[in-house]
Amino acid sequence: MGDPRGFLKHDRVGFTRRPVPVRLRDWDEVYEPFDEAELQIQASRCMDCGIPFCNNGCPLGNLIPDWNDLVYRDNWRDAIERLHATNNFPEFTGRLCPAPCEGACVAGINTDPVAIKNVEVSIIERAFAEGWVEPVLASKKTGKRIAIVGSGPAGLAAAQQLTRAGHDVTVFERADKIGGLLRYGIPEFKMEKSILDRRLDQMRAEGTQFRTNAYIGGPADEPTSIPVDDLRSEFDSIVLAGGATAWRDLPIPGRELTGIYQAMEYLPPANRVAKGELDAPPVSAEGKHVIIIGGGDTGADCLGTAHRQGAASIRQFEIMPRPPEERAESTPWPTWPLVHRVASAHEEGGERLYSVSTTELTGVDGVVTALHGHEVETVVVDGRPSFEKVEGSEFVFDADLVLLAMGFVGPEKGTVLDQLGVELDERGNVRRNAEWATSVDDVFACGDTGRGQSLIVWAIAEGRSCAAAVDAHLMGDTLLPSPVRPTDRPLT
Repeated sequence: MGDPRGFLKHDRVGFTRRPVPVRLRDWDEVYEPFDEAELQIQASRCMDCGIPFCNNGCPLGNLIPDWNDLVYRDNWRDAIERLHATNNFPEFTGRLCPAPCEGACVAGINTDPVAIKNVEVSIIERAFAEGWVEPVLASKKTGKRIAIVGSGPAGLAAAQQLTRAGHDVTVFERADKIGGLLRYGIPEFKMEKSILDRRLDQMRAEGTQFRTNAYIGGPADEPTSIPVDDLRSEFDSIVLAGGATAWRDLPIPGRELTGIYQAMEYLPPANRVAKGELDAPPVSAEGKHVIIIGGGDTGADCLGTAHRQGAASIRQFEIMPRPPEERAESTPWPTWPLVHRVASAHEEGGERLYSVSTTELTGVDGVVTALHGHEVETVVVDGRPSFEKVEGSEFVFDADLVLLAMGFVGPEKGTVLDQLGVELDERGNVRRNAEWATSVDDVFACGDTGRGQSLIVWAIAEGRSCAAAVDAHLMGDTLLPSPVRPTDRPLT
C-alpha cells in the first residue's frame, strides 16, 4: 500500500451532510462534495493487512485495497477500471449499500474501518465527470435473444453483462420508467434519479433495449399486460428479476381504517412529486402526526420523506431492542456488525422507539386517529426471538398517518410466476439450482426474486452471476464473471 501506516496516522472521516435546516427545504441528495485531498488521506488508511477480508465481505468481491491504493497515488483512471471490473453500478452501491465490506475491514477490529464507500462513490463520480464511463460494445453478436423481467439492480446487472457478451437483451418493466425500486422506492435525497438515468444512457448505447409499461403475465384486463407465452416464443431465455415486492402487512384491529398505508404506497408518489411528475402526492404527511412501523431503511426513507412534507410529529417503531453503540458480541469481526446506526433522516428529527409492538388502530368516522401498543421484552426461544409483553407498558399515540415499513415477504404471486409454473421454495421465493435455472426450461432467476429481500450489492452480484449462467447455457461456455452462488437448495 502507498502508506502502510496511514491507519495509524489518520482518523476516519466520512461524508459531511448538508445542514438539516437546508436540506429539509429540498429533495436533493444530503451529502456535501468530498475534498479530494482528504479522500486520498482516507484511502491511505487502507492497511497492508495481507488478507483483505473486505473483498470477501463484499458479495461482489470488489478489489477494495487495489482501488484505495490507486486513489492514494492519484491514479483515478486505473481506479475506475479496477472498480468496474467487479461492479457494474458503483454509483448505486456507493450511495445505497450498507457496506458489509466496512464491517469486514481489518482496521475495524480495534479502530474505525476504512471509509470504503466514500472512496467508491468518489471514484465513479470522478469517472463520469472526466468522461471515462463509455459504452462497452460487444466484439460480436451471438444472435441469441434474452428477456429480463424487472429493471431493478439485479435485472440491470444481468442485462448489461449479457448485452456485452453479444446477446440481444430486452428489459421489461411494468412501471412507466426503468429502475424498479431504484426509481420510485429510493427517495431523491438518498439518490437523485439523474444518477440512474446516466447509467441507463450507457446501457442503451451498448445495445440493451428497454420496454416500459410492460406487465409480463399481468391480469387480462390490464392494458399493459403481456402474456408469458409471447416471451417464451420470442426469446431464447428469460431471466426473472422482478424483486420481492409482496409487502408484509399488519393484521390487527383497525387495519381497514383510512390513513394507513404501505411504505410502497407512500414513497413512489412522493418521489414523483420530487421529480415534478406530480403536482401533489395522493398521501401527504403535511401537518399530521405520523407513525412509521418498521425500523429499517424503508422506514427511514418514510421518515425523511415525511420531514420534507412537513409532518407535525413523527415516531418510528421497531420491535427489536435498541442495538448497542459498539459491535455486539453476537456479531464478531468480520461478520456484519449489529450496531446502532443513524441515517440522515434520523438526524432530521422524529422519535425512534425500540422494543414496542402495535396492537390496535382506532379512528373516527372510518379515519385513523390513534395507535395503541405496548413495550415488549425479547426472549430467545429455540434460537429465534420471541416478543413478550411488558405488563403495564401500554400506550396510546395520536396518529393521523400510519406507514407500514415492515419489509417484504417475497415475489408477487398470481402473475408471471404462476403463468410460467416455476417451482417455489418453502419461503415462497423462486427456486434456483446451482446454474441459476428455475424448474422451467430456459427460465432463470436472480436477485430478490430468488433470494428474498436483501441488499442492493447482493442483487448486483446475483445479476452478474446469473448472466454468466445464461451465457454458458446458450453458448456452451462463458467468460463472464460469477461472484456468487445461489443460496437455495437444488430443484426437486
